[in-house]
Parts: sequence; structure tokens; C-alpha cells
Amino acid sequence: MATFNYRALTQDGRIVRNRVEEGSRLTLMKKLKANGLYPIAITQSMAKKNRNVKKRRNASVNKSVIEDVSTRVDILDNRRKLTLKDKINNYIGTTDKITDRDIAIFTQNFYLLKKANFNNVHALTTIIDSTENLTFAEILEDVLAGVEAGDYMYKTMEYYSNVFPYIYINMIRVGELSGSLENALLQAVEYLDSTAAINKKLRGILIPNIAQFILLIIMLFVGTLFALPEVEKVFEEVGTSSTLPAITIWFQGVVKAMLTYWPVPTAVIVIAVVALIAYIQTPKGRYRFDYFKYTMPIFGKLIFSLDFSRLMKAMLLNLKNGMRIQESIEVSKNVINNYVMLSIIENSIKNIVIGESWIDPFEKSGLASPMITEMLKIGMQTDLTEMMEKLVEYMQIDINNTIEKIMRTLPQVMYSIVGIVLIFFVLVVVVPMVQVYMGNFLFDAYL
Repeated sequence: MATFNYRALTQDGRIVRNRVEEGSRLTLMKKLKANGLYPIAITQSMAKKNRNVKKRRNASVNKSVIEDVSTRVDILDNRRKLTLKDKINNYIGTTDKITDRDIAIFTQNFYLLKKANFNNVHALTTIIDSTENLTFAEILEDVLAGVEAGDYMYKTMEYYSNVFPYIYINMIRVGELSGSLENALLQAVEYLDSTAAINKKLRGILIPNIAQFILLIIMLFVGTLFALPEVEKVFEEVGTSSTLPAITIWFQGVVKAMLTYWPVPTAVIVIAVVALIAYIQTPKGRYRFDYFKYTMPIFGKLIFSLDFSRLMKAMLLNLKNGMRIQESIEVSKNVINNYVMLSIIENSIKNIVIGESWIDPFEKSGLASPMITEMLKIGMQTDLTEMMEKLVEYMQIDINNTIEKIMRTLPQVMYSIVGIVLIFFVLVVVVPMVQVYMGNFLFDAYL
């Protein structure tokens, strides 16, 4: 049992302090929250800190829950008041959602503290004290407990893979194993920022166009089901020989068939989706799906460039810290989650073992551009670290250019799709309405 000093916030806004013995920070935090307290700071007494005891995540809860949680109450003028959100979460028993922004702010702060020569324990403690999201603070407490027990941070983060992205965890892993956590954090900050920027741009393009597309589809079906029958009634009442356009009659038949036999296409779609998902879960299916991601139109080149650039950055980080090429590749491959790239990397490692070039598998894959492979070959003959730095710079420029092209092309593609649906809507629904408005069918009825 370790001794902890804690400060916690009561439901009425008071701050309580106490010194207790507990198995871990996480267990203490859970007990405090169960007693209606919000932890502000939990520090372990240095006199009884045992760094050789590894954090146990599912440790049994001691029945002697804190018997005296209000040993000393300090009512401060500048105390933190419970927000409305905190009170609502406490009342309904929910927790704060951890967002990408929470992770980005944590990474930025951690990088700045490491740059200021803070050790991991001091940096994590400082960040936890200033973290407003109590759910995320609890996870960081667990990470801190693992660090104090002698574990790497990434090992605890792996238990929270639903919070920390796979690539993010392995960036931290590369940094810790190579001894360059500060540089790895900088790369993680850049990764999170670039991902957020790309997602923001894509949302700005896709969401409005998708909304227009869905609205047009709804209008098309509503017009076919409700407006066109009224037009047909007008034709019948007048006794005209005019009929609806051929494309309108055809689409009416399609809609009626869909309404009559909707269970069949629905079942076919569901079965196809389930079968596709199950196939992708198999190694062969996952490999083919990952290969499609590298070769798909518009986004394929970008996805491959991002993965390859991330691999080169990780390798460069390891090479600068004295790792051999084989060790560097073996550690760096953890930042990749694509089966195609991983298979290329495995072939590259095998080539090193048998004395052949580790660059050949990338060249033979047909995915890497000749410029990339030639730069690596020249680096092997001169200074690989220096050449890889230039390669990373070149790839970053290429990635930015690719993103710009996508951002210029994607709106045109979306506009074309929406335009086609709009034209179809005009032909199927609007043209018959215009016929009624113009009254040409009356001449046919008179004749």
C-alpha cells in the first residue's frame, strides 16, 4: 500500500485535503468519485513510494473506503466551482467524452514540458492537474501510475486503444524505445494537427454536398409518389392524350417496384455488407482492402504517401539515436497499420538478413515513386540519415501538393454528382409539372 496526499472538490464547491493509504492512484480516484468528490490533485508520498511495484489495473477494491473524507476542509475564495456540466454528469452518472482536441492539447503540453527538460512523471503530474476533462484525467493518472511503476507510457496507452489512435500510440512507442520522446511528441503533434486540418477541409466539402444530394433524393421520391399522381389525375379528368415523359413513367415503375419488393433489395444489401465486412476481417481480405486503399482514385496516392512518410520519419528518429537499419525498421514498422506496407517492410527486413538491399521491396511494389527509391539508394551510398531528412522534406511537399489537388478536384466531383441528380430530378418531376402549368395538354384534349 502506498501513501497518497489528495485534494478533491466536493459537490458544493469546497476543497478537501487528506492523506490516505491506497493501492494505486486509479483506485483512489475511483473511491473519491464514488464518495461524491472530484479529484484535483493526487500525489504519492515520496517516503513510501515503491517504484518496483507494477500498476495492476484490476486490483481488488479495499473495503475500508475512505472513512474520513473531510479531515480538513479549506474554503477558498478562488476555489473551482462545479460547472453545470459537472453537476449533470454527476447526477446522471455519465462521464465526459474524450475528444481529439483533448488528446491534441495533452500532446502539445507534454511536448512543451519535455522541451523544458521536465521528466515524464513531473510532466504528467503537471498536465493532470490542469486537465478539465475528468475522464481523460483519470486515464492520464493510470498512465502516470504505470510510469512510476517503471513501465513505458505506450504500454498503458495500449489499454486505452479506444481513446488513443493506433498510430499515435506507436509514435510514442518509437520515441520511448529510441530515447527521443521529445521528437516523437513533436511528430505526434504534427500528425494530430495535419489530420484535424484534413478532416476539417473534407467535412467542409463533403457535408454540404452530401446534404444537397440527400435532399434531392428525398425530393425526387416525394415528387414521384405524391406530385406525379396528381398530374396523372389532371390528364385523366381532362381526357387528353398527353402522357408523362417516358423517363418519368420508367422511374415511377422503379419506385413502385421498390415499395412492393423492398425486403428483397434490403436483404441483398445487408447480406452484401455483412459478407464484405467479414471478408475484410480475414487476412486475405484485409490485405486486398489495404491494397485498394493505396490504389483507389483520388485518395490512394495520399494514403500511401502519408504511411511511407510516417515510416521514414520514425526510421530517421531511430537512426539518429544510433540504431542499425534493421533495428530501426523493426521498431518503426509499428507506426503502420496497413497490411500491404507491413508485408513490404517484412520483405525488406528479410533482404537485410540475407544481405540484399532493403530498398528493393519498396521499388518492386510499384507503389513508391522512382524519386523516393533513388534518394534512398543514394543515401545508402553516402549518408543515409542526411538523405532521409531531405526525403522527408520532399515527401512533405509532395503530400501538401497532393492534398491541394484533392481539394481542387473533390468539389468538382461532388458538384458533378449533385448536378446529375438535379438534372434527373428536373426531367422526372419538374418537366411534368411544367407541362401542367403551360396547359399544352388542353389542346390535345380539345382535339
